[in-house]
Amino acid sequence: MSPLPATIPALVRTRVRAAVRRPARLTPEETASRALTLRLVSLLLQYPDAELASARDELSTVVAALPDTPAAGHLARFTDWFAAQDAEALERHYVETFDLRRRSGLHLTYYLHGDTRRRGMALLTLNQRYRAAGWVIDGGELPDHLPVVLEFAALAGPGSGEAPLRQHRRGLELIHAALTDAGSPYRHVLAALIGLLPPPTEADREAVARLVAEGPPEEEVGLDPYGAYGAYGAYGDGEFAPPGTFVPPTPARPTEGPR
Repeated sequence: MSPLPATIPALVRTRVRAAVRRPARLTPEETASRALTLRLVSLLLQYPDAELASARDELSTVVAALPDTPAAGHLARFTDWFAAQDAEALERHYVETFDLRRRSGLHLTYYLHGDTRRRGMALLTLNQRYRAAGWVIDGGELPDHLPVVLEFAALAGPGSGEAPLRQHRRGLELIHAALTDAGSPYRHVLAALIGLLPPPTEADREAVARLVAEGPPEEEVGLDPYGAYGAYGAYGDGEFAPPGTFVPPTPARPTEGPR
């Protein structure tokens, strides 16, 4: 497409570009397939407890039946590995990958807001979005936990349901980069998800590079004004972990292993 003439007012050029980027309307079949893919990504990013481990063959069968898309290919590569691993090895790999490495944690608002009070507000806003859609979180996870965000996207649809994923695109890119650098098979799951989103802009790439180099924003002030979301960080009870500090993960599943 040729560049837009410089004489076109800036507002018009912006709206034209927005129209060009707007995705085509999905058919009902495409919408259903997309929702299934998002739900599978959500499941595969959850802690591999006994229930999930016992469903590995079934998950592999569902993935194999997906339409032939890049996302399906990525998920198939992951489920091939997932099905072949010992259950204890899966649990160990999950904890090492998502709980002990800050750059591949699954709490999205951390990458956008870091250890600042803005993160508390972002968590509250996200929870309000869920409630407005008639959806209440259970299971004790924070509203920005990626499997939770994915489940909401699958249920609410490509528009408002996927808005949180688009908002946190840069964090998703950083998680994918960290998983790729670590050689984790979970990189295929993130690749499947990222492939469903609009392509990253140059500004997105620059922001991800800054995140890699500098980490998320920091703030010394505590998050108490925002209630429970300020008192429970992504890495355990109390304050969010400052840069360079190791905080052991909170044992959320005492009968099945740490997380």
